[in-house]
Amino acid sequence: MTPTIVIVPGLGDSGPEHWQSLWTGKFGAARVRQDDPERPTPGTWSARLQEVIDATPGDLVLIGHSCGVLNIVHWARLTGGHPRVKGAMLVGPTDADRAFEAYPTVADMAPVPMQPLPFPALVVASENDPFASFERAQAFAEAWDAEFISAGEAGHINIASGHGDWPDGEVLLSEALHAWTPPDIVRM
Repeated sequence: MTPTIVIVPGLGDSGPEHWQSLWTGKFGAARVRQDDPERPTPGTWSARLQEVIDATPGDLVLIGHSCGVLNIVHWARLTGGHPRVKGAMLVGPTDADRAFEAYPTVADMAPVPMQPLPFPALVVASENDPFASFERAQAFAEAWDAEFISAGEAGHINIASGHGDWPDGEVLLSEALHAWTPPDIVRM
């Protein structure tokens, strides 16, 4: 059975043209909606993610972008994960440890947890993301015991960098789903 996708947006709830919003409708995904999508904190954002997990039946795959990635890794640290979470696709992780002027509230998500995740994960990072160096994204993937894929020079993998529907991301998602949730096939 195919798991339900849970979209975990970053700051601003990933606007209507963002690939996460487009995928929400396209894949019938559940979505985490924060009370204040401009002021992330590990406790409040993790609690909301847990509410969505509790309310969504069946196996789940989390898809986070930017500060949504931080939401997922903080949630995993605080809760130890959940047995129904079969994997997470972590796109364009933001480096809260190196807060930046444009979004100082992201510093509230520091320090970035640096321990293995309790489920398989894939980190997709850009070589020229203004919110996390490529080297830091690689270090995150290593610390989280996650697979790592370069998206090339793709900016922050959002609307501003020209990623609306993001078909390359759909291919990565399909490959990850196949790896994390192989079909139940019985050979006689």
